[in-house]
Amino acid sequence: MASAPSSAVSTSRATAIGAVAILLWACLALLTTGTGTLPPFEIVAITFAIAFALSVGKWLLFRESILGHLRQPPRVWLIGVGGLFGYHFFYFMALKTAPPVEANLINYLWPLLIVLFSALLPGERLRWWHIAGVVLGLCGSLLLVTGGGRVAFRAEYTVGYASALACAVTWGAYSVLSRRLGSVPTDTVGGFCGATALLAAVCHLAFERTVVPNPVEWGVLLLMGAGPVGLAFFVWDVGMKRGNIKALGGLSYATPLLSTLLLILAGRARPSVELVLACLFIVGGAVLASRDLWARKALSPS
Repeated sequence: MASAPSSAVSTSRATAIGAVAILLWACLALLTTGTGTLPPFEIVAITFAIAFALSVGKWLLFRESILGHLRQPPRVWLIGVGGLFGYHFFYFMALKTAPPVEANLINYLWPLLIVLFSALLPGERLRWWHIAGVVLGLCGSLLLVTGGGRVAFRAEYTVGYASALACAVTWGAYSVLSRRLGSVPTDTVGGFCGATALLAAVCHLAFERTVVPNPVEWGVLLLMGAGPVGLAFFVWDVGMKRGNIKALGGLSYATPLLSTLLLILAGRARPSVELVLACLFIVGGAVLASRDLWARKALSPS
């Protein structure tokens, strides 16, 4: 797993590292289809435990101080574990208490919230192209999730909608607050994964029936724990701490798009006109939201 990013890491490089998380998260939907009937919290517990085990293995291999990575103030643990576990807890609560289309639409407010919350950070300025970029991305996600159909929010699902909103706010806040924890080594994310695994295991034992994974499902869980539920959170930490937060917020809307494209390639979904339009919205929005990066390069002397 990645070490703490040094201050020498350039903004563009850190942004590129953070964007790797988006690529990894795009694989999550396809991988999840290979987990069969495994309950959600059981999947979270196992995959985060794998991520923690890989982190410990890395620390032992390179003879790093395990306690040095984990000995952090309570507020660091509150933000880290609250972000990782809180997001997944509220997400599954939303899916259990609201229709998945509406729940996912509200959940996909998190990239927009990252951009908006970033305005509260020292030295950060919010410009029109940042807002326009994430709004375009949100429109593209709406097309993907709804397939161009109607969306109906009903009062009986208020708890589910509130959970989905809490999910979006939790991840947006965690991502932006990571910038304020710039001195905390990225390896500490491994500890957050371990704590998240324990809390998910408690939820699993309280709310779900245990299903023993078969060999194929174990293989899928290992891939998830190493990639979209493991490495992704480490590289995201680098991007949030050293990269362009607003650009990463706009780029994040590529997650549902790439996820849908992977499902189509795997024969689990079909292409559509809505997909093409969503692609145009999301790509255009990402380019606009990341204007700070490419405009600076275009204006810099050769």
